[in-house]
Amino acid sequence: MPETYSHEPPYTIGVICGSIAASSINRRLARALMKLAPADLECSFIEIDQLALYDRDRDDAYPPEATAFKEAILAADGILIVTPEYNRSIPGALKNAIDWASRPYGENALTRKPVGVIGASPGGIGTAVGQQHLKTILSFCNAPMMNEIEAYVQYPDGLVDDDDEVTVASTKDFLSTYMQAYDDFVRRVLTVVPQQQA
Repeated sequence: MPETYSHEPPYTIGVICGSIAASSINRRLARALMKLAPADLECSFIEIDQLALYDRDRDDAYPPEATAFKEAILAADGILIVTPEYNRSIPGALKNAIDWASRPYGENALTRKPVGVIGASPGGIGTAVGQQHLKTILSFCNAPMMNEIEAYVQYPDGLVDDDDEVTVASTKDFLSTYMQAYDDFVRRVLTVVPQQQA
């Protein structure tokens, strides 16, 4: 029988920004979230801009960039995805990254990895439809997702300043609450429902 194990904090969190644009408001939001994270979450970016288009013909010989990306996910205790919405879905770069992370069959790096999903948009519904599409994809990847607090952030100009501080008090309070809930969720997945180690 596999041996079960539990994992106490601190937890390493890989933060993936769904946009590869340098000026992305979601990257700004991601940096602000990392700053608001509870002390037992150690957050760092996992970049996706270096990944080529996924090609199943390369499943037997992953390119170095894809291998490094997949290893970064495997090394993290949890994943936080901060993404825009494109055409009522997720950016192609993010879907491509998930394809690399979850292939080949039987070697899915996202299995049992606790995931938080959040996104920002200038519009009022703040990535709601794109997030639901993303959660459908992650569900197939067997990644447990935090659903109790949904975070569709309307992002006016100047919401996050150059020091990665949230300038609107009510939004800052909400994002702090979100990160605390994500911390609790990661802890619950990794301790209350321990994984099985082969």
